[in-house]
Amino acid sequence: MAAAGPTTRRRQLGTELHRLRSRAVLTLEAAGDAVGVSRATINRFESKQGGVKWVIAEKLCGIYGASEAETRAVVQLAKEAKVQGWWKAFSSGTIPEWITPLLTLEDEAVEECHWASTYVPGLLQTRSYAEAVIGAAESRTSAPEAISQMVDVRMKRQDVLTRTPPMHMWVILDEGVLRRVVGSTRVMADQLAHLAQAAQTQYVTIQVLPFTSGAHAAESTGFILLRGQEPALDVVHLSNLSGALYLEKPGELDRHRTVFDYLRSQALSTAESSEMILHLGEQYATAARKETQ
Repeated sequence: MAAAGPTTRRRQLGTELHRLRSRAVLTLEAAGDAVGVSRATINRFESKQGGVKWVIAEKLCGIYGASEAETRAVVQLAKEAKVQGWWKAFSSGTIPEWITPLLTLEDEAVEECHWASTYVPGLLQTRSYAEAVIGAAESRTSAPEAISQMVDVRMKRQDVLTRTPPMHMWVILDEGVLRRVVGSTRVMADQLAHLAQAAQTQYVTIQVLPFTSGAHAAESTGFILLRGQEPALDVVHLSNLSGALYLEKPGELDRHRTVFDYLRSQALSTAESSEMILHLGEQYATAARKETQ
C-alpha cells in the first residue's frame, strides 16, 4: 500500500512556494540561506513532504517579492495545513488510516469524478445501502458498534455536497451497480430514488454506462479523480483490499483523466441515465411490495 499523500492545503502551499521562488529566480540554496534553513528543508516544503511554520512561510514570501495578497494567502495556507478535520472527532480505530487522506481531499476538492464499477459511491449512498455494503466488508473483523460508526463517518462525508459552495460530483455508474441487489429490494428502491433525486441537483451529474456499451477503457477498476483548485492539485484515489493508493504523478493523472473522458463518451446521457435509474427503481419498489404481501 502506498504511503498516505500530503493534504490538499500542504500540497497547495508547496506548489505556491515553488511558483514564487521560480518567479524570483532563486535557487533552493539561496532561499534557504536567506531564512536560515537548509536547501533540503526548502525542497521538503515545495515537495509537500513536511509542514511549514507560518513565520517561515511569511519570510520566504518577503524574499520572493510576493505581493501582500499572495503573502496573506500563503500564510493562511501554512496555518490551515495543521487544522484537524471533522473526522478527528470520531473515536480511535473507527476510521482506517488509509482513508484519512481521502477524507481530507474530499473536504477540500472542488470536484470529484467517480467511476463506480461495483457500488454506488459513498457520497451518494443511503444509510441502509451503506450499512449493507460496510456490513458485508467488515462483518468478520468488526463489531456491530464499529460498523455503525463507520456508517456514521460515511454519512458525514456527504456534507461536502451541501456545504457552501458544494463540491461538484460527476459519477459514471456501471449498469451492474444498479442491478446488484445490495441489502434488499426495498433498500435498492430507496437507493435508486435517492440517486434520481441527487441527479436533479446542480452539483451532481450522473451517467450510466450500460452493458450494451461493451468493453471500455477503465476495464474493471473503479477510481476517484479528485480535482483541486488547479490541475497540479489533482489526485487519483484507488481502493483495494489492502487499503488505498493515491496517485499524483502527471502521467498517472493524465491517464485517468483520459479514461474518465472516454467513459463519459460511452455512457448514456444524463437524461437517459435518469430514465434508467427511475425505471429500475420502480421495478425494485414493485418487487419489495410483492415480498411484503
